[in-house]
Amino acid sequence: MIAAHQPVMVDEVIRNLITDPEGVYVDGTVGTGGHSLEICKHLAPHGRLICLDIDKSSMHLAEKRLSAWKETTRIIKGSYADLDAVLKEVGVGAVNGILLDLGLSSYQLESSGRGFSFLREEPLDMRMDEDRGIAASELINTASVEDLQRLLWSYAQERWARSIARAIAEERRKGLITSTQHLAMVIETAIPARYHPRKIHPATKTFQALRIAVNNELQNIESFLNKVPLLLVKGGRLVVISYHSLEDRIVKHAFHPQEQEAGYPRRLPIDPEVRPSLMRPVSKKGLRPSRDEVNKNPRSRSAIMRVAERMEGEKR
Repeated sequence: MIAAHQPVMVDEVIRNLITDPEGVYVDGTVGTGGHSLEICKHLAPHGRLICLDIDKSSMHLAEKRLSAWKETTRIIKGSYADLDAVLKEVGVGAVNGILLDLGLSSYQLESSGRGFSFLREEPLDMRMDEDRGIAASELINTASVEDLQRLLWSYAQERWARSIARAIAEERRKGLITSTQHLAMVIETAIPARYHPRKIHPATKTFQALRIAVNNELQNIESFLNKVPLLLVKGGRLVVISYHSLEDRIVKHAFHPQEQEAGYPRRLPIDPEVRPSLMRPVSKKGLRPSRDEVNKNPRSRSAIMRVAERMEGEKR
């Protein structure tokens, strides 16, 4: 039995996303359809929802979940980073709202069999799109110690990045590292026991960094943020839910360019000719899930939602 994914901050999503029930909306990370189902319930008869994802298995579950709304929804395999091309292909111009929920679903963690979690023995794949890219096992077994160290620090701020990278290199001399628990064991032994974190597994940050690298997650977010202002109608909303500081920092700085941190390294430039002139944050601070929601759904505890609105204007 596949665990039903519990969507995060549903009430906040609906309240901030839907400005016109007759409009056209995009769920750029439909997953198994949790948020999309609630969006459909709040659209008027002529409202439309376009759902994107790169995870075919999740999409099949979303199709079943949204079967009652076949007339108003369209589910497309594609990345939100390519939303401009997708909208052009389906003959849609600017839309009224776009949602991105950047977290992993319960299905991906517990039932996909692709090694997103170290809690069970699975192949080290971590690709959300099984048709593209290289698996985490290939990255682990071929990257240099220096590249592994850089990856672990850049994508997870792992203080033991050097020790873990060296331990991985030493272990793979004995044989390929191809499973989640094998990698988790290597990481546990690389970090002295007295320095193991109290609240999370020692392998948590390494698995996060590998998943981000395998799926080009941060680059996709920045590419999308460059395009999104011109994909929204005036007054249209962008709602982004992030789950770690690297994602949230990119979104925050796109919405609040004046708060750019000195020395913050960008992987891709966000176009200053588009972003500041056309988008404004709806609230200065990000929204957090309620205490009641966190108690009911502990996975929501790290979520932070940011909302921006398309203003009137043209690219300068």
